Amino acid sequence: MTFEELRERMVDDQLKARGLTEGRLLAAFRSVPRHLFVPPELAREAYTDHPLPIGADQTISQPYIVALMTHCLRLQGHERILEIGTGSGYQTAILAELGLEVYSVERLPELLLPAKTRLLSLGYSNITLTSGDGSLGWPERAPFDAVLVSAAAPEIPRSLLAQVGTGGRMVLPVGPPNAQMLIEVERRPEAIHRREVASCVFVPLIGEQGWRSAG
Repeated sequence: MTFEELRERMVDDQLKARGLTEGRLLAAFRSVPRHLFVPPELAREAYTDHPLPIGADQTISQPYIVALMTHCLRLQGHERILEIGTGSGYQTAILAELGLEVYSVERLPELLLPAKTRLLSLGYSNITLTSGDGSLGWPERAPFDAVLVSAAAPEIPRSLLAQVGTGGRMVLPVGPPNAQMLIEVERRPEAIHRREVASCVFVPLIGEQGWRSAG
């Protein structure tokens, strides 16, 4: 099968079959060439239903989890989005397809530089990347309409919550190593609303308001 055929099968079998059927979301997953965001030797596995290593002890999440987290943000096209954990840049590209601007923070320079090159080569002009402590967000660019955190925190970081604008949403995994809950947070005018979405397992969010070390 061609990569295009594998990508279409991924959308049908992993997203639509699990209830993710929103048209703009599916179009984004059909558009972004996931096989270019994994090591070349794993390209044929890029569209399978599991995470893959991308180096530096980090992973690219399985397509369904990327789609589920994106779905939770309810993006309409006008949003300024903060992403914590650029990784390979795949989730970044999906967000760039669906929002107005994406600001992405990556802790590891050895991942950030290849991701930047990859995203530029694919023509994305609405993405701004930086290196830093993702648990602190990007306060200079706040507030954001949407925040997506692709690493697990022991609790919801206060700094990230403060950077969600009124009416905005944040999605992130929260909990101990090896067993977390995906949480959707919405900042309503009157209160913060929190909803549990699904069990998950992510690499740890390392930083001042995350875990102190990967161990």
